[in-house]
This record gives sequence, structure tokens and C-alpha cells, in this order.
Amino acid sequence: MSTTAAATRLVVALAVLTALVSNAVTAWQDGLLAQNLSYFTNQSNLAFVLLVATGLLLRGRRPPWFEDARGAVAFYLVMTGIIYALLVAPLEELTRWDIGWTGIVLHRLAPVAALLDWMLTPRTHRPRAVRILWWLLYPVLFLVFTWVRGGITGWYPYEFLDPTASSWTQVLLTTAVVLVAFVSIAAVMHLLGGRLRRPLPPPPGQPDAAIPAAVPPDTSPPQQMQRP
Repeated sequence: MSTTAAATRLVVALAVLTALVSNAVTAWQDGLLAQNLSYFTNQSNLAFVLLVATGLLLRGRRPPWFEDARGAVAFYLVMTGIIYALLVAPLEELTRWDIGWTGIVLHRLAPVAALLDWMLTPRTHRPRAVRILWWLLYPVLFLVFTWVRGGITGWYPYEFLDPTASSWTQVLLTTAVVLVAFVSIAAVMHLLGGRLRRPLPPPPGQPDAAIPAAVPPDTSPPQQMQRP
């Protein structure tokens, strides 16, 4: 990891952390801290901060699972930006920048930064498509938890998940479309990982599984043909 890349990740993570703390303090003062922590936006951005901190601690000793976790967080942030733009924010807000600095950081800066980081950082190992299923586990759990909690408290973090704002039929149809979008974009994110940079060479003594080991040439002396 280059010094420039590490510094950029740290600056973005600090901006995200500052925005999260600012929103949390305001929500706490209003008695809405629990609701604030229940938003997918805040959870995915917090995951980004924790991932950057973990990467700094691991430095050059990153295990293979770290790359999959980095892809998951990038995927969640990309979906945060897309869903906010298409389902949460008013249409006239898409071309405006007067939405508050925390909104700009959490809904625009972080998703774009995470996507670029995911595409520009070289792959360290050959990824497996099964990680797409692991990436989808958290959004599904978030969805189930939101509906269970909403059924108990009557509060839902997003209107498109709130059956009291429309109907269960409408909510389920919208959710089905969102899940299809999640699966599709997860597959795209899986393929885009490190595509703008060449993969890093494997460590000495550990050839990449994607590159078959070269077969050593046969150096044994040629056998003389025996006459019948």
C-alpha cells in the first residue's frame, strides 16, 4: 500500500468519522440516538472507518479475508449512495450541494471514495464468486431486523420499508427490486475489484493459484534407443 493511498484513506475516514459523530451528537440531544444508529447509511460508513483503522493496524500483513471485507464495505457504500439518490432523497436534491456537509460526506464522498479505492487497489489473491453471498448476508439481516423492530416500535428508518406509509404489497415489491439491484451490483463489484491496477505479485514461495506453476524442464540425459 502506497503512502499516498494510505493517507487518502485516512483523510476520508476521518471526514466520515467526524460526520458520523456530528450526526450522533445531534441525534443524542434530540433523544433519537437509537434511530440514528439504525440507518444503513450510518452503519456502512462506520464499517468503512473501522476497515481503514484495521488496515492501518495490519499494514503489510493483511490476510486474504481483508480484501473480501474491503469489497463488502465498498459494496455497501455504493448501495448507500444509489439507494439514497433513487429512493430516499427528493429528485431535486440530486443536482444540489446545499444538503449539509454531513450529507455530502456520507452519501456522496464516502461511496465514490470506496468505489475508487476498490477499483484502484491491486488484488492480492484470486477472488471467489462465493463472496457475493457473504456480502449479501448483512443487507438481508438488516432488512429482517428493520421489519421486526418496526413491527414492535412502529418506526422504520426508510419510508420504502415502512408498510404503514403504503402497504405490505408495495413494500415487498420495492424490496424485491432493491434485492435484485443488490445482487446485480454485488456481482459487478466482485468483477471490478482491482481492475484498474495489475495484481500484486505473489509472496516468495507462494505462487498465485490463478497462475499455474511452471513445469520444470526435463534435464535427465536422453536414453539411447536399444536395437532389437
